[in-house]
Amino acid sequence: MHFSRFRLGWAVLLITWAFVTTASGVSAKDASRDASQRDLQIAETILLYQRNNGGWPKNYDRDGNLSKEDRKRILSEKDRHDTTFDNGATHSEMKHLAQVYQATGDDRYQRAFIQGLDFTLTAQYENGGWPKFYPRPSGYEVHITFNDDAMIGVLWLLKGIAHGDESYTFVDDGRRKRCGQAIEKGVQCILKCQIKVQGKKTAWCAQHDANSFEPQKARSYELRSISGDESVGIVGYLMDIDEPSPEVIDAIQSAVAWFDEAKLTGIRVERKEDRSAPKGYDKIVVKDPSATPLWARFYEIGSNTPIFCSRDGVPRKTVAEISYERRNGYRWHSDRASNLLTKDLPAWQNKWAP
Repeated sequence: MHFSRFRLGWAVLLITWAFVTTASGVSAKDASRDASQRDLQIAETILLYQRNNGGWPKNYDRDGNLSKEDRKRILSEKDRHDTTFDNGATHSEMKHLAQVYQATGDDRYQRAFIQGLDFTLTAQYENGGWPKFYPRPSGYEVHITFNDDAMIGVLWLLKGIAHGDESYTFVDDGRRKRCGQAIEKGVQCILKCQIKVQGKKTAWCAQHDANSFEPQKARSYELRSISGDESVGIVGYLMDIDEPSPEVIDAIQSAVAWFDEAKLTGIRVERKEDRSAPKGYDKIVVKDPSATPLWARFYEIGSNTPIFCSRDGVPRKTVAEISYERRNGYRWHSDRASNLLTKDLPAWQNKWAP
């Protein structure tokens, strides 16, 4: 019976898509080709989870089969202020809605996208940054947040809208202009946040004070530092700026120089089987002269010494010194900067700073 109701529901939905897409000039055949059933089901879940303020919470299951009770509970949470840009929340939902709207012409997806866009633009600080949560951030959530590419993810979305990418052609000129203005402010915020050590520009912390732009700590194991991970996303975004200003060029080149200084060579991270361990393995760092460079997630400001930390907030010099739980429950090393330096940088350098 449950399966029959599911099929009936999708049959009704498909008929609706056929009507809507034909009226909008997109055939039902095109819609079914361009938007899979999974895409459409995810879009429906996204609509369900959108809060009344226009944003979305994080870490919910978009692919989950929701019961009647689940739907009732989620609908009762519409007024919650748990909306965020963390872990891809809000901007990734909007990208999906835009794609499905273009495939189906269903106005519900367009309306939800526009509501999300208004939420995102409103959440921006006057200085150009975005907090981790909005509208009621608390503690470290009020900081300008680069952690997990939160602010950079927002800027990439706004850039697509401002530049008139085909996925966002339905956005009106007024909002497109506001996106362009938000990007300009966002870039200036990035430049102000770049950490200087004895007058020399380096890279960025995962979060910065919303007033002073100074680097700040977040969770107990995320100390005030220079990030070898989030800084990659920041530089990647700056490199995509067309006709960059001298200030942007200098910021990129300074960060690139820092990446070169901070790289860790001759080591690699591996999982060593350990059946006695909670996860059946343990992450260890081993010497390997042939390994590609790695970067630590966090570096001490001033010394460029990698920082590793348990929930006690005490910085350690090696991963082996921290708790098993944090050692195996967090990404302490990354090779993200490798492609940036070997592939993206030469092309950018040749084009904008030969």
